[in-house]
Amino acid sequence: MKFSQKLLLWTTIIIALTLGFSGYYFVNYVFETSLEREAEQALDENSILRFAFETAALNVPVRYDMLPDGSVEQIAANLETGGQGTGRLLRICDEKRQTLYASDGFEADDALLGSAVEDQYAYRVIRAGDRYYIQTAGSVSALGRGLYLETLRDVSQVFEERETGFRVYRRLMILMLALGIAIMYFIASGLTKPIRLLMRATKKMAAGDYGYRAEQISSDELGLLTQDFNSMSEALERTIGQLEDEVQAREDFVGAFAHELKTPLTSIIGYADMLRSRKLDEEKSLLSANYIYTEGRRLETMSLRLLDIIVTKKDGAKLQKVPVASLFEYLRSMFLPNGSMEFVFDYEEAYVLADLSLIQTVLVNLLDNACKASEAGSRIEVSGCSESAGYRFTVRDFGIGIPQEELSKITQAFYMVDKSRSRSRNGAGLGLALCTEILRLHESRLEIASVPGEGTTVGFLLPEAGKEVCHEEEQA
Repeated sequence: MKFSQKLLLWTTIIIALTLGFSGYYFVNYVFETSLEREAEQALDENSILRFAFETAALNVPVRYDMLPDGSVEQIAANLETGGQGTGRLLRICDEKRQTLYASDGFEADDALLGSAVEDQYAYRVIRAGDRYYIQTAGSVSALGRGLYLETLRDVSQVFEERETGFRVYRRLMILMLALGIAIMYFIASGLTKPIRLLMRATKKMAAGDYGYRAEQISSDELGLLTQDFNSMSEALERTIGQLEDEVQAREDFVGAFAHELKTPLTSIIGYADMLRSRKLDEEKSLLSANYIYTEGRRLETMSLRLLDIIVTKKDGAKLQKVPVASLFEYLRSMFLPNGSMEFVFDYEEAYVLADLSLIQTVLVNLLDNACKASEAGSRIEVSGCSESAGYRFTVRDFGIGIPQEELSKITQAFYMVDKSRSRSRNGAGLGLALCTEILRLHESRLEIASVPGEGTTVGFLLPEAGKEVCHEEEQA
């Protein structure tokens, strides 16, 4: 059963019970009030008749020491006759509760007489046939006799009014219940509409439509729930998008890796087959061996770079206080003997928090990429300076540059702006990917700016751990 149907059902039950009990109480209250009023009037009438009987008994001739039964009957008959048109019924009983006079139609036992004592009245409601009466009883003292006077007052109309009240109220209750059900149907439908919208959104998302959002139509708790659901959907969509990007990136990585393996292996196999299958002159043999050596070194470099990336992701970085001067001395020892480029080192001495071997790898890769992007004899600047946010390392070349649309892709594994140029220099597109992973462990990132034909500037920040006032500039 749907929630709206449950809400409608329970509301209908509550309304029905409320109307039923309240209607019963109201009609019954009116009935009891009317019955009490009739009982008071019946008792007043009994009191008046008793007084009239005692007054009439005083007019009996004094020759009687005790009021005779005939006089009692005569007085009772006169009292009944005097109430013609009122439906008055009465009965007179003697001391032994024997009936001396009774009106026609007075049908009642004498059980009430036991409750009638001097100066007190008793009454009860009785049913005779299809009529209802209030029977009253009281004692009468007349000429030395103790008599009992009973009256019957027809109150059938009060009971008929009660039945009419119940009948009218039942019809009214059915009408009000039907109206209440109709109103509650629309209320329940409106209250549960946000839930239906959430259900629709859930089904859409289950079907793969992660961009679908539930419509927020209220600002109450259900509206806040819809808002939270949409926030959750946005987070889920972002997460799924990231997962899809990661899957795509892995597929691209595998495809690029397979391609990078295929190219040097094809060359190696081809030249090796040439060397083993035929006799070549010395020049062609050396050329074939050189191709095999070159492509083998490229495979070795690519394998080592991949291994570095895997190990870096797994082991993390061990940060320590490293002097900047030692990093620049290491770079000079690695690149100055080359002699094919003009290197300029300009830095402020300081200490940084870093993993020495990993940061050395970053700087070597950045300089290596700068060399590959530059012609022989070009100028490459390597600088270091303190800033408010930390210590900045910068590598600048004046080579071919990188197009703007390629900047967001160059840190992906195996991505190369100029593939032919990179492969000719034993490049595999792994250097910047490795640098990105290492700097991520240092809570830093590469900042790249480039203009095609003018050169590229790559920099990053590291936390500074103190410095010495010193400046050094060297070029070769």
